[in-house]
Amino acid sequence: MIFNKSFRYEIPTIIEFGNGAIKKLPDHVKAFNGSKVLIVCDPGVLNAGVVARLSEPLDSAGIPYVIFSEIEPDPAIDSVDKGLHIAKEESCDIVIGVGGGSSLDTAKAVGLMLNNPGHIRDYVGIDMVPNPSVPVIAVPTTAGTGSEITIWSVLSDKEQKVKLSVGSVYNCPDLALADPELTTTLPPHITAATGMDALTHALESYVNTATQPISEGLSVQSMKMIADNLRLAVVQGENLEARSNMLLASLIAAMAFNSTRLGLAHALAIPLGAHFKIPHGTVNAILLPEVMKFNLIGNQKKFAEIAAIFGVDTYHMTEREAAEEAVEAIRQLKNDIGIHETLSDYGVTESDLDFIAKEAMLSGNVAVNPRKPTLEDFKNICRAAMQENKEQFVKL
Repeated sequence: MIFNKSFRYEIPTIIEFGNGAIKKLPDHVKAFNGSKVLIVCDPGVLNAGVVARLSEPLDSAGIPYVIFSEIEPDPAIDSVDKGLHIAKEESCDIVIGVGGGSSLDTAKAVGLMLNNPGHIRDYVGIDMVPNPSVPVIAVPTTAGTGSEITIWSVLSDKEQKVKLSVGSVYNCPDLALADPELTTTLPPHITAATGMDALTHALESYVNTATQPISEGLSVQSMKMIADNLRLAVVQGENLEARSNMLLASLIAAMAFNSTRLGLAHALAIPLGAHFKIPHGTVNAILLPEVMKFNLIGNQKKFAEIAAIFGVDTYHMTEREAAEEAVEAIRQLKNDIGIHETLSDYGVTESDLDFIAKEAMLSGNVAVNPRKPTLEDFKNICRAAMQENKEQFVKL
């Protein structure tokens, strides 16, 4: 294949990956000349003792810190304001985010605002941030969002019921400290949902029109690792090999979509998450097979390749047959790991589809999707995701 289009690939984040990597946290704080740390997390991570895995080495090294643990799912812009107030009041000059995407996105935004004027709303969009962030270290405890290396912080305006995205190379953490041991206590349903989020990142990046050779290689590697490890990580949470592979697969998927954006699953996930409180990984899992079915004719060759990645014997199939089997392979994976919900289970009705479709159409992910959707196409995808027959499945 001859590749004849221009592209740019950039990842400024240093990646430290491995079991026990968190023990070197004080060395990294010192390397960034940090004098006092703001630790950003959610209550669940704090109560589970995960934050203690960070604070103990900081205590031993005599590095002072303060903990901001009020991060909620779909973090609010108000949380950025609160974290920023604490950081300034406590004279923190380095931020550590620990947890899932909500905590990491908030930590990144607080780091930005410590070195930029105004309000985080001023920087919604792409490349709107004038100044670099203060040093930010991202410590993921889920294998899904990839926020530890991406340019994006996705925040919620609770009053307006909209999600706001801040995208800037200045929003990339300085260091992603990825320790698989921190993910072993993640419950099965969260492991499943975050794993499907990582898969959606890799797959949508792979088939969209902004794809390029570097991102393609990353997407393929991520999908292979997810195909081999997600089921095991869900049913054998203590399986450190599966956990390690899933954490790495999530990070690699983020390296892919960081430069390409995504597709219609993520475009729809924005209004569905904002208005119906559907967890991000879960809504992507619900939507992905239906989005794949719609997109199939826009990149049939790659969908056929995805089928093979997920174990389908495509040798005697036509390209179209293999592409269609890719949809069923992902549907089977979703069901195997216990994600049987539909959009209807979260209260989505026919009367909601107009505004969902209109809000989804505003997403920047639509422009790079392999098939251009109409508003009615968006509504049909949602209709299919509202009606899946669940009677044949047994929940984990």
